[in-house]
Amino acid sequence: MGAIEDIYDDLETDVPEEEFREAVEEKVEQMGGLADEETAAMLLAHELNENEVNAIADIEPGMDEVKFLAKVMAIGDLKTFERDDEDEDGRVINVEAADESGSLRLAFWDGQAVDIDEGQLEVGDVLRVKGRPKDGYNGLEVSVDKAEPDEDATIDVEPGAGSSIDALTMGQSDVSLRGLVLDTDSIRTFDRDDGSEGRVSNLTLGDETGRIRVTLWDDRADRAEELDAGAAVEIIDGYVRERDGSLELHVGDQGAVDEVEDDVAFEPDADPISEVELEETADIAGVVRSADPKRTFDRDDGSEGQVRNVRIQDATGDIRVALWGDKADKDIAPGDEVLAADVEIQDGWQDDKEASASWNSTIVVLDGGADLATGGAGGGAGAETTDAEHAGLSSFGDETDDADSSGDEAAAVSAGSGDTSPDGGAQSAGQQIEFTGTVVQTGDPVVLDDGEQTMSVETGERVQLGQEITVRGELRDDRLHAEDVF
Repeated sequence: MGAIEDIYDDLETDVPEEEFREAVEEKVEQMGGLADEETAAMLLAHELNENEVNAIADIEPGMDEVKFLAKVMAIGDLKTFERDDEDEDGRVINVEAADESGSLRLAFWDGQAVDIDEGQLEVGDVLRVKGRPKDGYNGLEVSVDKAEPDEDATIDVEPGAGSSIDALTMGQSDVSLRGLVLDTDSIRTFDRDDGSEGRVSNLTLGDETGRIRVTLWDDRADRAEELDAGAAVEIIDGYVRERDGSLELHVGDQGAVDEVEDDVAFEPDADPISEVELEETADIAGVVRSADPKRTFDRDDGSEGQVRNVRIQDATGDIRVALWGDKADKDIAPGDEVLAADVEIQDGWQDDKEASASWNSTIVVLDGGADLATGGAGGGAGAETTDAEHAGLSSFGDETDDADSSGDEAAAVSAGSGDTSPDGGAQSAGQQIEFTGTVVQTGDPVVLDDGEQTMSVETGERVQLGQEITVRGELRDDRLHAEDVF
């Protein structure tokens, strides 16, 4: 076998060998004898392979032309449309295709579309595709110039298989995904360039592999207010986008969010509180040790904002978490098990770290780890975490053992300067409590105000007017004798 045959056999091209040889001869003539046939063949091989990509994940919108292998996952319906200044209607059919790295949509036009509609392409076929990629309505799309079956190629993906959160990739479309609703946001409106009003909402979805933010557009936006945390749902015909470096799953008018009866597991994988670092985004899970009342404030633009502070503790430490906006309305009380995901770690008072939960954070009340772990079917993945080196939900030391078993922690937030609890119940002297508030008086005693009530505190710690602190200690004679101030 000659050199030209060897070079041609190593090519993955749809160019016939005879045309390749003719092109080699033309290349030799063009170079005026500066290259022999073997050199010319190698140059042509490089040109033919220049647009070949190794995987779908390597394809980006805006590339001039790409060549790649993909397996047919689903075939859409033939659609017709009117072309400008042409009597004959155009035709298009969309095909969902994938390899091990991701998926995309193939757009076949006119004659090719008709052939596919007549059955010349089947789900499961592997195609060698040449086309032009672009950013389509539902993600990455390739307008196909040429596609031929490759019976010798193997792609290890199965049509009809559902996705998991950790398997989602940028540009993926026609996504089918089951998960648990962890959190929902309210509907927001915006003005489009054409003057119409758009609607958008978000929910956070979790499965056994992770969690993802889901963006619901226009008519689908209502689903965020129709679903409750803990509901098991299936996303149909979603598409993946990237925002601020993270993947999001979007659902438009062609998609759906349907409730399902299947059990779906979600197991929080949180960071140990003692190991979180300033200016990083972290996931925190633990027991709520204290929960302040909601406070409102005026923004610079004249609108009203709101915030609520809670303190969460795991096996390694505790941290104050500021819940902003709608998250301040969450029904959270001492003793609840909570996941605070995607919170920003910031500087707090006295160089203490605190976490900020803003619009893109997720706050989940785990209800003992049972409901959200199983879709309401019982059990509890969250309750099984016992590794003290990891931020579990029930793996606390002796200091917190009583919180889960007796419920004392839920009654441990003081109602103020009397012997009453926040709900008006009796609070006995000598009880260990925790109180968070703003310093409104220094000296002896220090007086804290939480927005609803005040608490007199005996402490030797130096505090400043206006400083927000949490004190923990024994309540005696209507005063909290502080053992810890933070």
